[in-house]
Amino acid sequence: MQAEVEWHTDLLPHWRDDNVLLSQTCGYPLVKSLPDVQLVGAFQSNAQGCEGLRYRSWLVARKEDENLTLSDFRGRRAVCNSDDSHSGYNSLRYVIAPLAHDGAFFSDTQLSGSHRQSLAALREQRADIAAIDCITWALLRAHHPEELAGLEIIGETPLCAALPLITSAKTDPKTLEHLRSALTELTIDKKYQQLLLASLISGFAIPERAFYDEVKAWEDQAAEYGVTAL
Repeated sequence: MQAEVEWHTDLLPHWRDDNVLLSQTCGYPLVKSLPDVQLVGAFQSNAQGCEGLRYRSWLVARKEDENLTLSDFRGRRAVCNSDDSHSGYNSLRYVIAPLAHDGAFFSDTQLSGSHRQSLAALREQRADIAAIDCITWALLRAHHPEELAGLEIIGETPLCAALPLITSAKTDPKTLEHLRSALTELTIDKKYQQLLLASLISGFAIPERAFYDEVKAWEDQAAEYGVTAL
């Protein structure tokens, strides 16, 4: 029997649901809004831009701006997937903070709803720059290259903690152990290698929850420059 995957559009209530067995969140909501969920682990990725259990975002603009640097986008328009995203929002805020004047850098920041919609906003000239996580970029390049047409990487963010896999606070220790064992087996079993290759997954590891403290540290460091929002 094939298991069914349920896709949620309202993610925070889903992540907080006591019945969640396994889900993937972002490091930013993990440290900001999900203090009670249990960390299962994280996938390692072999996408360009990843190293071990860390990934980065690419700074993406239209090809006409490919020779510009981040500082050249002062006063222009940014687009982010959501304001609770590390890769699209927190990381972009972190890299523009030292360049900001009076807490501001961009003239406008739109929230698109997803990285793919942010890329569409760039292509359609509704925004000028976005931070796109390197795994999304690599998957689109492999499977939907038309969504990257006319766009170029003009910079990058530093590496930060990979997307966490979580389970409910109500999940018992034995079930948590089984989850971790199954995910470890998944990444080493030869029969799943084609699936893993297509998904750019190269391993599974179990970091300490404190591993994600650096996500919050990026927010705090931007605030030291007076930048609390994009």
